Amino acid sequence: MSFPDQAASGDCRKRLLQAACEVFGAEGYHVSVDRIAAQAGVAKQTLYNHFSSKAELFAEVIKNATAEFLVALDDDGTPLRERLVRFGVRYRERLLSTGGLQFYRMLVAEIPRFPELAAAFYESGPRRTAACLREVIKASMACGELRCDDAEFAAGMLLSMLVGAERSQYLFSGETPPEFDPGQAARIVDCFLRAFAPEGDVRRSDS
Repeated sequence: MSFPDQAASGDCRKRLLQAACEVFGAEGYHVSVDRIAAQAGVAKQTLYNHFSSKAELFAEVIKNATAEFLVALDDDGTPLRERLVRFGVRYRERLLSTGGLQFYRMLVAEIPRFPELAAAFYESGPRRTAACLREVIKASMACGELRCDDAEFAAGMLLSMLVGAERSQYLFSGETPPEFDPGQAARIVDCFLRAFAPEGDVRRSDS
């Protein structure tokens, strides 16, 4: 059970993270903490009560966003394919959305002026995601669900398949991403599972 002050503190933190995500994406990392605090409807000191610096706030924004799709990999007893599809849908939905692409453009543009931004993003986002996926794949290889191979390579391959070419297309072509299609994640995961199927196991895409 949460006490009122704990609940209020948690709500304030959520509002700060939401405000930071919106402001960073729309205005860039150079935006002031005053601007973020105002967007959240709190005083600047309240922001500093929760986060020691803007860099820490940014890292938490990335970690919070990453957690939304990493939870899909939790071992809740569902088959490996279902977990990977669940992850793939959320991962693609986040990274290939208009907001996700806008945030990525902001990040690339701001890194030359704020080198710490790259490290904060990489540690809290891509590295954390790859590490979690690698452990799921490693465990699946160990129990025979997947062919024994380099789990780190396999994780990187799946992540690239899920967003790589499409993200480049929408970032640089000026095209608007089409309406989200969850089925595309399933097709990609099925292709991955066929590539790493155990010897003698012919996997069907409708399995």
